Amino acid sequence: MHPAQAPLLPDLATLDREVTGCRACPRLVAWREEAARVKRRAYLDWDYWARPIPGFGPPDAALLLVGLAPAAHGGNRTGRIFTGDPSGDLLYATLHGLGLANRPTSVVQGDGLELYGVRITDPVRCAPPDNRPTTAERDTCRPWITRELELLRPTVRAVVALGGFAWQAALPALAAAGWELPRPRPAFGHGARATLRAADGGPPLELFGCYHVSPRNTYTGRLTTPMLRELLHTAATAAGLRPGPANSGGSTAG
Repeated sequence: MHPAQAPLLPDLATLDREVTGCRACPRLVAWREEAARVKRRAYLDWDYWARPIPGFGPPDAALLLVGLAPAAHGGNRTGRIFTGDPSGDLLYATLHGLGLANRPTSVVQGDGLELYGVRITDPVRCAPPDNRPTTAERDTCRPWITRELELLRPTVRAVVALGGFAWQAALPALAAAGWELPRPRPAFGHGARATLRAADGGPPLELFGCYHVSPRNTYTGRLTTPMLRELLHTAATAAGLRPGPANSGGSTAG
C-alpha cells in the first residue's frame, strides 16, 4: 500500500498491517533488503523481517513515543520497533522500571512484551543507510504517522520526540492530525515542552523533547538513564498515566 492511501485506513490494526507492505521509497527498500541478505555475523541464523516497521503498543495509548527509523540490524531484523539493539534495550528497561511495560527486555515481536498506556512509532518506517533518511523519504512516509496520530486522538495526551529528527518530523504530522502548533514553532531540546491546542476544542496535547536513546548519546553521557527516566515519568504523568517513581527501578503502576 502507498502512504497516500493511509488516510483511508479505519483503525490502527489495519494501519499496522498495511504499512508493512509499503515500497514507496526505492533507496530504503533496497537498503533494508540488502541488510537482510548480508546480515551481521551475530545474526546469520536470523530470518530478517526486512519490511517497514509498524507502531507498537495499545490502540488507546495516552502516551506516544516517536523515534527516528528502524535500525538495519535491530527492528529491521526483529520486526518490532526499538527491538534488538542497545537503544531498545535502554528504552524498554526504563519503561518497565516505570511500570509502563510488563518486562524489561525486547527480543522479537511475539515475545510477550506488552506496553501499558504507551505506544511507540517512527516517522520513517524503513531502515535507512547510516541511520539517515532523506527529507524526501521523511515526507513520503509522513501520511503513516499522521493517520496514526488521527486514530490516537481520542486517547493520546502526550508525545515524546526522541531526538531532533523526531521533533521536526512530528510537528507537521501533529498539525495535519488536528493540533495547533504554537508560534513561533517550539525548538527541540532535552526537556523541551510545548502545549498544543486541539483545533476542534478537544483536550490539548503535551509535546516533550528527549535526546535520542542512541548509543552515541548514552555512551558519551549526553543522555543518562536517570535523565531518560525522569523525562518519561514527567511525560507519562502529563498523559494521565501513573508511572512508578522516577528515581526507582521498581514499578508501582500498571
